Amino acid sequence: MKLQFTCLLAVVLLLGQAALGAATKEDRDLVLQGAKVYPSATARPIENAVVLIQHGRIAAVGKRTELKIPGSAQVINCTGKVIVAGFWNSHVHFETGWQGAAQSTALQVEEHLHEMLTRWGFTTVWDLGSDPGNTLALRRRIESGEIRGPQILMAGDIFPQNGHPVYLPAEMQLPEAASPEQAEQMARQYMKMGLDGMKLFTGAYMGDKPVVNMDTAIVKAAVDVAHGEGKPAFAHPQNRVGVDNALAGGVDVLAHTIPNEGSFSADELARMKQQHTALIPTLTLWTTVVSDPAIRDKLVGSGVDELKSYLAEGGTILFGTDVGFQSRYDTAQEFEYMGRAMGWRDILASLTSNPSTFFRQAAKGRVQKGMTADLVVLDADPATDARNFSKVTYTIRKGEIIYSAHVPLQ
Repeated sequence: MKLQFTCLLAVVLLLGQAALGAATKEDRDLVLQGAKVYPSATARPIENAVVLIQHGRIAAVGKRTELKIPGSAQVINCTGKVIVAGFWNSHVHFETGWQGAAQSTALQVEEHLHEMLTRWGFTTVWDLGSDPGNTLALRRRIESGEIRGPQILMAGDIFPQNGHPVYLPAEMQLPEAASPEQAEQMARQYMKMGLDGMKLFTGAYMGDKPVVNMDTAIVKAAVDVAHGEGKPAFAHPQNRVGVDNALAGGVDVLAHTIPNEGSFSADELARMKQQHTALIPTLTLWTTVVSDPAIRDKLVGSGVDELKSYLAEGGTILFGTDVGFQSRYDTAQEFEYMGRAMGWRDILASLTSNPSTFFRQAAKGRVQKGMTADLVVLDADPATDARNFSKVTYTIRKGEIIYSAHVPLQ
């Protein structure tokens, strides 16, 4: 999707973001003052708080009356707003509109990142399958400081033999594994490229034809390579067989529910809990791939029930939307659906502490002294309505403002 901007808007954006980002560029202290802070999904809120950021980390968090603000600090008045840790989206794709990530101007790339990710509070994302060369180029531009954007973690895809999903273009060349040996070789190639994990299509949707599922031995071969590198493996299941083969092969994360099956079985829930398998619901996805309202409602309802059942087992839930494959960037609907199965604090955990712990990034996920200054400033309190998680005023990564609602997108 190409965004069109007037020259005036481009200048305003550059100047406005440069001013807001001055704290990092000049190594200047940044202070967020006056907001309610939720330090974590379980901690009590701090009213009228101050968050002091120095050198990309949180230097102090406390009541405004108790903390001294450095005279040279840049102070942002956050009165009436809410501060939480930076959000993770554990299921995205850099597909539609991202083919020129290496060649597009920094402004074009940054505005696309705003539209799709940073305006919704995402400071860390998992790309679960895109052109690796393209996403690696995008990641390099972000990490070099040329472009303001989220941390990007990447997983390499493997499909089952003859399992080209009907929703992907027929001319698209997909890495299909016919044997465990092929899967192992593909996984090793991805690891050599510097990718951060694996994604296995344990079930490929073939339209009117039967689902093509991946054999457990092939799943296990790729998972073993990822685990040997200390990296996670995701699975895209399409039905119960795909879930069962994924679990038998040792995957770490189910990247979707399976609402067409109606529910997870008791055995599946027990095994997911035993193996500490995480679940990404992607509930809004079902509204984007089905046109019949009755079928959409049924799929969403089943997905909500599956989410509720695994949460009740104590399972780890990770927030993810499949954005980039589907084009509904606004996250409000996903939060509303998730709110049917879980409380707002559980949703906050799925966005922050759960993925930070699960993916071993211990310096993220909480608003606490010493943590990386990945933060989201919300315009309204999610405790009153989970959809308020989508009302982002500022997105901050490593102490730098990478999105501001004061520069609206056109």
